[in-house]
Amino acid sequence: MTAPPDAETRALARGGGVSLLGSATSAVMGFVLTVVLARLLGDSGSGVVLQAIAVFTIVLSFARAGLDSGAVWMFPRLVSADPSRLRGTLLWMLAVTAAAGGVCALGVELAAGFLDPTVADAVRAAGWFLPAGALLLVALAATRGLGGVVPYSVVGSIALPAARPLFVWIAVALGASLAMVTLAWALPLPLALVAAIAVLRVQVLRHEQGVRGPWRVDKPVRRELLGYAWPRTISAGLEQSIIWLDVLIVGVIAGTAAAGVYGGASRFVAAGLIIDSALRIVVSTRFSALLHEGRVAEVQSLYRTAATWLVLFGAPIYLILGVFASVVLGLLGPGFEEGSTALAILCGGAILTFAAGNIHSVLLMSGRSGWGAFNKAVVLALNIVGNLLLVPVLGIAGAALVWSASMLVDALLAAIEVRVFLGIRAGWGATAYALLVPLASVGLPALAARLVLGETLLGLLVGTALGVILFLTWCALDRRRLNIHALVAFAQRKQN
Repeated sequence: MTAPPDAETRALARGGGVSLLGSATSAVMGFVLTVVLARLLGDSGSGVVLQAIAVFTIVLSFARAGLDSGAVWMFPRLVSADPSRLRGTLLWMLAVTAAAGGVCALGVELAAGFLDPTVADAVRAAGWFLPAGALLLVALAATRGLGGVVPYSVVGSIALPAARPLFVWIAVALGASLAMVTLAWALPLPLALVAAIAVLRVQVLRHEQGVRGPWRVDKPVRRELLGYAWPRTISAGLEQSIIWLDVLIVGVIAGTAAAGVYGGASRFVAAGLIIDSALRIVVSTRFSALLHEGRVAEVQSLYRTAATWLVLFGAPIYLILGVFASVVLGLLGPGFEEGSTALAILCGGAILTFAAGNIHSVLLMSGRSGWGAFNKAVVLALNIVGNLLLVPVLGIAGAALVWSASMLVDALLAAIEVRVFLGIRAGWGATAYALLVPLASVGLPALAARLVLGETLLGLLVGTALGVILFLTWCALDRRRLNIHALVAFAQRKQN
């Protein structure tokens, strides 16, 4: 008889289901946006918009001042220890974020002149939405910290990503310039911010339980947050630079068309991070609360379970994308198939990185944001040097190799630090077995379908169908070893 899963695993299954829906919707809408840009603007036009989005995203990581991670780290502790501090802490965080966003928007306006003129116009059009974007990310993170996975997913992972392709399509249909198309991409941010603030107001009032807290933040809390947030600001900026800088470097070295092709390929990889995003949304707050209470053994157990599920359910997506890379990229339009090698490399790197699980969340929620920033600095240096050396020689395939190597180094550094600082060991045996399952049940059928039917849409559909059947069968037969019994137990409990 299967033993009942522990409370933390049940919570992971419950919250993971909600955030999985949001992450899946976000991934689908991200794919739709990529298709809309590619189909309507071509490789060159989409390359301009994607470069502008890259600049916006990198700067946005600085504009939020590390307070989005700070909210996920701090609010579970305040809820547990002293809910009366929530109001003042939240207002202070939003005020600091608004100021940082305004400074970053001004900086973008002044610095855009160093870019290609067409890209610069697009960057300037979206740049003044940086304060709204930064406030939205911090507000949504605060809803997570206060126990709101549902509003976080609905506003940030469903409504906002769904609005963007629609707004962009309307802008293109009206004959807008590339700058105005980029502005249309940013336009839903203030609308989502209003919804997030409304949710936060309800959450704070609920936790205060009729006893209104002070409007000013306590100095000890402020000092803790500043000490945590400033290295996290650097870390987040470096992290987004690692993700997006290669698009800009490709654009500078190989041109906007190459940037459009590589950007399309890399967005497929980003869309594949459904499982990673869903699990991270849930486990981060639990890591923070458990580490604050000194329950390291429970953190290790939760981390290993999440890592197993991440590899098990995340790898199949990348196996299909990698095997049928040219077919998938062909959906974007003529010329995008040139990025098939790059996409296959990116998928392989993502699968290997999954083996480390949500190791970065463990490190950050332990309060060691400074080490996270150090890791990102090392990885960004590797990323820049690698791209400058390989892109002129190998083109976008070189950029893909550098990104994959960077992600592996980042995960390895975090794993070593978590082992040294917290004594938490990765469950490599369980993770390796979890990886074997999709490799055998999804990867091999996909390769067989490609050999028999070729790199065609029919081959993609047949390979995917066979993989899904075999994968689900294996998971059902081996659910205990894969810890899937936790998901089954939760579903049965919901029905009773």
